Amino acid sequence: MPTSAPTSSNRVIPHKPKWHGRIAAHLIYWVTRLFTATIRFRLHPQRSNMEIFDAPGTPQPVIFCIWHNRLFLCLALYFLFAVKRQPTRRMAALVSASRDGGILSQVLELYHIQPVRGSSSRRGGQALIELHTWAGKGLDLAITPDGPRGPRYRIHPGAITMAQTTGLPILPICYHLSWKYTLKSWDGFQIPFPFCKCTISVGDPIYIPRQLTAEEREAWREKVNRAMLDQTDD
Repeated sequence: MPTSAPTSSNRVIPHKPKWHGRIAAHLIYWVTRLFTATIRFRLHPQRSNMEIFDAPGTPQPVIFCIWHNRLFLCLALYFLFAVKRQPTRRMAALVSASRDGGILSQVLELYHIQPVRGSSSRRGGQALIELHTWAGKGLDLAITPDGPRGPRYRIHPGAITMAQTTGLPILPICYHLSWKYTLKSWDGFQIPFPFCKCTISVGDPIYIPRQLTAEEREAWREKVNRAMLDQTDD
């Protein structure tokens, strides 16, 4: 299956969902809303750095960094623990330019999140420019640093580039589900069962210097990877 639609000028045009894709997006939206209403959320007692969401004044935009297999509840966490504390927060999220990404972009729009289409393999440069523009307007950014194809729990260099070019700190976030179903996919996608407990971990913000050598970039990538794994319980 092709991941994007090429044009004669070699530009990559993100796929837009057809009518059945739009129906699927609405179903996903309402299913996640219903599931979220039954889940008991709590912050991890030792790993919950929430100070950045309690600061007075204009919110400091950040890059929310969460593993691909935790996408199911990521928007619920954003609204419950970030927007609830600072209601003026808004977000732009990186989504694949593939057909599946087209459905996810529709879900994001239903949540009033700005989708930005692209990945490391398709439309990455244009997506980075768009993310930089939204960051300049004060929006938070969100990425799944091991997506869209993995390997699981290994951060791609693009996350470091995004932090370098925007100047925003990376905020490592993860959660642990007491009761879940794990798909047999490359990422082990996790679907919570109703009425389970979700424990959220939030790491310290990580600022990436703008000027780095190739060796330094790799060292920072490993540092962010370790910080993400420190929040991960499986």
